[in-house]
Amino acid sequence: MKLPEVPRLGLASFRRRLLFRGVFLLLAVATLALAVVLLQDEKQRSYRNYEQDFRKRQGELMARLREPAGLLALLNPRTAGEVAPLRPLVLPYAALDFDDPNKAQQAVEMAGCPVRWPDGSTLCVAVGNNAFAGGFLYLVGSFRAGDLVSREAGIPDLEGVHRARIRLEMRGELKAWIAPFERLSLRGEPLVRGRLVAYPHAGETALDPEAQPLRGFRGFLWQSATCAEGGEQADCPRRVFYSIRLPVEAFRESALGRSRPDWPPVDLDRIRVHLQMLAPGNGAPLFDSNAPDAVAPASLDEIAKGLQPGDVLTIVQQHDLRATPIVLKGRDDARERSSPLILRLIDRLPVAARPGPVQARETIVTPTGSFDVKLAGDARGIDRGLGVIATRMSWYVASMLGAIVLAWLLIEVGLIRRIAVLTRRAAAVSHNVQNDAAGSARIDQLDVSDLRGRDELGILAGGLADLLQRVKSDVQREQLRAQRERDMLQAVGHEILSPLQSLMVLHPDPVDPAHRYVQRMQQAVRVLYGQASPSEALAAAQLELAPLDLDTFLREVAGNAQFAGIEEVRYSGHHAPLTVRADAFSLEDVATHILRNAQRHRTPGSPITLSLEQRGNTAVIGIHNAGPHIPDAQRERIFDYGVSDAAAGEGERRGQGLFVARTYMAKMGGMVQAINTADGVRFELAFPLDG
Repeated sequence: MKLPEVPRLGLASFRRRLLFRGVFLLLAVATLALAVVLLQDEKQRSYRNYEQDFRKRQGELMARLREPAGLLALLNPRTAGEVAPLRPLVLPYAALDFDDPNKAQQAVEMAGCPVRWPDGSTLCVAVGNNAFAGGFLYLVGSFRAGDLVSREAGIPDLEGVHRARIRLEMRGELKAWIAPFERLSLRGEPLVRGRLVAYPHAGETALDPEAQPLRGFRGFLWQSATCAEGGEQADCPRRVFYSIRLPVEAFRESALGRSRPDWPPVDLDRIRVHLQMLAPGNGAPLFDSNAPDAVAPASLDEIAKGLQPGDVLTIVQQHDLRATPIVLKGRDDARERSSPLILRLIDRLPVAARPGPVQARETIVTPTGSFDVKLAGDARGIDRGLGVIATRMSWYVASMLGAIVLAWLLIEVGLIRRIAVLTRRAAAVSHNVQNDAAGSARIDQLDVSDLRGRDELGILAGGLADLLQRVKSDVQREQLRAQRERDMLQAVGHEILSPLQSLMVLHPDPVDPAHRYVQRMQQAVRVLYGQASPSEALAAAQLELAPLDLDTFLREVAGNAQFAGIEEVRYSGHHAPLTVRADAFSLEDVATHILRNAQRHRTPGSPITLSLEQRGNTAVIGIHNAGPHIPDAQRERIFDYGVSDAAAGEGERRGQGLFVARTYMAKMGGMVQAINTADGVRFELAFPLDG
């Protein structure tokens, strides 16, 4: 569609769009600024609390290392790798009270020694930390089983009872034992107690009548009276606790065969232990220590999880030249993806002070020796840690910015651009209509029907399109009506001017009042002749301004009012002449229109009074009539064209008289206004004095 000439729109027409885009830009900048401020605040707080946090972290680490679980980790630094098959650990105790289930379970749980399986089974394989407590291997744990079946005395068959099978692999030698369960508690007791008696085992299913129990072996079983899963169902699996002390001759020789025992054995981590708990028959074991998914006990790696980036924990055993220092470092957040740009940003964020390196050293005493523990910290690790966190959070910030941009695009494309198109088209037509006498015809060039839609703007554009169509139709009808009115006025003017010329011949004397009224009629016809409408004719009228004495003028108006059908018009006179520049004929039309208005609204029998006064450099004519007041809301509107109090259908009064009065007064440099007085209405005509 070809648009009319488009005007140069000012900044005000873009204000809403600029505000809208500015809000989105401000929202994006505020999001970035908030992220940077929070990052700076976190860096400042981390630096400020670094030394205090370091001391607190040091205390917690040392306290953990002094606990049984920490001592277990110190005594067994090389426990990483595969869990199964199990390897013995060095306990932080000299020995275990293995014949008491509560004490044995509590001791291994406090030390964090048990290996755990998904079905709830546990097993701790360990040795005491004192060589003189005997060379024993402890196996303490639990599993679930139904009613335990014990071996009766003198019966060699082993497949019909519950039993434990133990394998020990060390120093190139494999040993195996079978330990059937023998009941010690009485029948009917809720808590089942019994012992395990070990015999050398080579795979046979029955005992040799000559077989002798393993000397020094001790094993006990305790089965709970309640179901492992809760409840009191019959034949439900119940928790079985066991503790076994397995004598190892090689340990005994290493501990007692020398003046200075070599304890714990140097090859302890190369020993492999396999324990199975077998139910009656040849089915799957109730418990197998080589089962998958086992969870290893606590180690120094668990301790290292408490270190922060930049922390280094060094552990050295005193007086042991063979010992290799153990170095643990805080979690390396650099393994996680960190943006170099964010790291540079963090480095440049200002802080009050940067803490330097700090360190602390302590000695932890264990039964097998003392350990020097040194914790060193570097505040530069804070930046690396913040970099990782900030990199992860940057995705959320980027998502928020993406959401802001997406919302802006949706509103910009779906709403703002359509509004801009509508604005340009409307501004183009408005500009051309205002600056072109024939601009109303250009409304035909505006079409917004292509912006119709089901949304709010589409409905608005559709309504505007319908309105424009209605306006186009009204403009066409108005043009036709104006043309008909122009033709009518030209015909009427032509027919009236000829008789008026004849009247002027009949009344040639200027003193004759009829001569004056004929001149006024000729002027009025010439004003209207050839114009499209009375309002246009009045606006285009050219007045001949000349000095005029208002006192004399008002005396003539009051004297001639009766010839216009207006009775009882009185003028009190003025003490001196007041001269203004005005067109006498036009001013008389103004006075006549106001007098006719006053006659219609005055109280019957009351006079209409004319007055003249000087207010500074202004001459004021007053026309007063007694009667009803003009409503305040109408006092300005009565001077508009077409405003009349006549009932519909009264063609004599078209609301034109007071409009003519204001138009002529404006052309003569004066003004007219209506004022409500105590007893009626007063019209005031004000003129600047001449000279």
